[in-house]
Amino acid sequence: MPFGSDPNEVIGYEPILKGGRWLLLKRPENLTDKQAVKLSELLKYNLRSIRSYLMKEDFQRFWEYSTAGWAGKFLDQWCTRAMKSKLGPMKKVAKTFRAKRELILNWFRAGGMLSSGTVEGLNNKVKLVTRKSYGFKTQEAYEIALYHNLGELPQLEFTHRFF
Repeated sequence: MPFGSDPNEVIGYEPILKGGRWLLLKRPENLTDKQAVKLSELLKYNLRSIRSYLMKEDFQRFWEYSTAGWAGKFLDQWCTRAMKSKLGPMKKVAKTFRAKRELILNWFRAGGMLSSGTVEGLNNKVKLVTRKSYGFKTQEAYEIALYHNLGELPQLEFTHRFF
């Protein structure tokens, strides 16, 4: 039997990725010295997780482009490499990128000025109020709770007043 007590551990091999999960998720510039050494040791192996990490880091170059044309070429090339990588999750990401290509490139067309942070923050507040309002008997009570919690949102400046 090739396995020991742990079904993920092959006899005769030390667990290579043990304690390395967060190394693969962190940005290289945020690693401590000890973590950087461990990561450099991991990068010597041709494991699927290491190849995925390298592809993830390679994709970060996408955000360095300033025009939609060059970013689109990089995106197409990256998606082609991902589809040939034989890594299921990377293929799934590449398919999503290809399907949403024009929407992704709109960020470059807008000069990087658009951010969905405000909308995401608003949605987060609405979800929080929804969770807290569990058990309200009427829709009106829920709406009042929303108005109460979202009441301190900044008001847009209008050229004239309506009321």
